[in-house]
Amino acid sequence: MIQRAAPAYIRKLFGSSSPHLQVECRNYTAQVATSLRPGVYSDDEECPVVDWDKLGFGFMPTDYMYITKSCDVAGNFEQGQLNRYVNIQLSPSAGVLNYGQVLIIYRTVRTQKEGLFEGTKAYRQDNGGLSLFRPCENAIRMQIGAERMCMPYPSADQFVDAVKQTALANKRWIPPSGKGSLYIRPLLFGSGSILGLAPAAEYTFLVYACPVGNYFKEGTAPLNLYVDEDFHRASRGGAGGVKSITNYAPVLRAIRNARERGFSDVLYLDSVNKRYIEEVSSCNIFLVKGRVISTPIACGTILEGVTRKSIMDIAIDLGYQVEERLIEADELISADEVFCTGTAVGVAPVGSITYKGQRIEYKIKSELVCKKLYSTLVGIQKGHIEDKRDWIVDIE
Repeated sequence: MIQRAAPAYIRKLFGSSSPHLQVECRNYTAQVATSLRPGVYSDDEECPVVDWDKLGFGFMPTDYMYITKSCDVAGNFEQGQLNRYVNIQLSPSAGVLNYGQVLIIYRTVRTQKEGLFEGTKAYRQDNGGLSLFRPCENAIRMQIGAERMCMPYPSADQFVDAVKQTALANKRWIPPSGKGSLYIRPLLFGSGSILGLAPAAEYTFLVYACPVGNYFKEGTAPLNLYVDEDFHRASRGGAGGVKSITNYAPVLRAIRNARERGFSDVLYLDSVNKRYIEEVSSCNIFLVKGRVISTPIACGTILEGVTRKSIMDIAIDLGYQVEERLIEADELISADEVFCTGTAVGVAPVGSITYKGQRIEYKIKSELVCKKLYSTLVGIQKGHIEDKRDWIVDIE
């Protein structure tokens, strides 16, 4: 059984009686419990024609997606089913289009910039088995985001089951071990018609997937970050602590400006004092000084990444002192090492950070702390390091 209590700021926002404050999620090792229709997948399906060695982080259509709807007053979702991956139809008055009431939105729809999105991965282990990594954490994070956006949400069990079904139905698209993973994106959006400013009357929960490799074009090369003092990712009292697309669309200009100047991504400061680092556009950040690993405290403006939590636990197991605290940007100068974490990026070392016109260089050596942490994380995901916390969910 996996349980996790919500952080302090979520308790303050929603109260101690919120249903997501203590959510249970079964350790799935059995067969899929819901509606897998006959013929959806089989063991003898031929592999797709993909050059796994050149797999990047771009969209690639796979075979199936999971979909279900909720349109009753209680917000319950009907039993979902797998359908062929196709475009979806929406009313022009759908809640997602008019008021951004979406938890996860199609990344391929470029005109829609609002909402919340979730992401997890399926892996092919060294022994050939298929697994998910901590999907219940994603389910809980979706629930927290849904409450913030006044939306119903699937139970943790239904969420994990839907992710599992989607992974199994598209298993021929899961790259060989060491070549990448199957990125799984659940969607929850207000598909019902609405004109006045109010929650939609109908909601759709949808899950699709595609194979991916490295998120950054640099691959595994060190990142070069730029501290932007003009653009901010999130503000106090907003939705920065949940996985809202509204936290990402406003930084697209900052990312574009940085990449035009040769940087990998942007590191943002807090919007009030403009002195404390928060996170990179698509991932969390860590600083290493001796045996102490520090990361910005999640106080409503920083997303608590699943990889972030996992790396913190692994670091403690390896004997490091881990701190969540306010980190001033000036501390970047004295750090021994800096790295980023995220579902998409994994664990990525930082080679340099440019702040106030000064380029801070970090030595990239073979014994980097982040490489040790990432090696342990990947070892657990691949099955050749013991999973002592029940993080791995076997799906085949």
